[in-house]
Amino acid sequence: MDHREFAATIAKEELDALNETADAPGLVHLAGHLALICGFGVWISLGLPLWQVALVAQGVTICFLFTLEHEATHKTPFRTLWLNEWVGRFCGLMILLPFTWFRYFHLAHHRYTNIPGKDPELEAGAKPETWAEYLRFVSGLPYWWGMAQQTLGNALGRDPGRYIPSHAKARVVVEARWMLVVYALALSSLIFTPVLFWVWVVPCFVGQPFLRLYLLAEHGRCAFVANMFENTRTTYTNRIIRFLAWNMPYHVEHHSLPQVPFHKLPELHGRMVGHHRVTSNGYAEFTAGYVGNLPTTKEV
Repeated sequence: MDHREFAATIAKEELDALNETADAPGLVHLAGHLALICGFGVWISLGLPLWQVALVAQGVTICFLFTLEHEATHKTPFRTLWLNEWVGRFCGLMILLPFTWFRYFHLAHHRYTNIPGKDPELEAGAKPETWAEYLRFVSGLPYWWGMAQQTLGNALGRDPGRYIPSHAKARVVVEARWMLVVYALALSSLIFTPVLFWVWVVPCFVGQPFLRLYLLAEHGRCAFVANMFENTRTTYTNRIIRFLAWNMPYHVEHHSLPQVPFHKLPELHGRMVGHHRVTSNGYAEFTAGYVGNLPTTKEV
């Protein structure tokens, strides 16, 4: 049974219930996520004991806003459409990932998941196959460099990618220009205070490797086929990671039925038990398996 056949086994009434969005779960979850960011930010800015540890926690918490932005591209975290749009833009601003541009990039990823030559994630080097590629990927530096180039290119009106429809290109340009304005204002604030550097910039660089490790588990070492039960991995993990990642460790579930909002993915997971083809018992297990046989050079 593939993911389409599985979806067909769910009664229409039950599928409609699974797909139903709501504002309250998303707003509560968002409040908790932002409270962590603000709390760690105050800890760092006041220089309280172990503030260096808080830098790492702050970085992880900010960088994992990616998972909320990702959900917002599907318009599922909230029932109110403008909430999805503006929360998505806020997250994109925080992690240098233009929301409108990313929506089309990500939808192309869903349409062609793990299909070489079609999935833009594969083109972006998201599946390292040697130790050098792996260390480079996990460092997060290619992400920051790539997104800086993409955002600047978008602002200058360069081709944003084949997956961006013509009717969206003007919005992509405007979005990137506004982001650059905000970044310029943030940079100018450093003349008066280094607070943003320590509570935002440094944590982002420190936290990005953790997000890279998390993202690698979603499709890394999965089959290059169209069946979501084979090309995507669900990772069993603890509540903290599920909270920070907005339940996206249930990734087979998300790719099989992407219109199911984050707070109903555990319910969908319960229905899907027995159909998974690719799972991992935690990110440590996945990482150990991934690096266990990495070659130093690519096989010819």
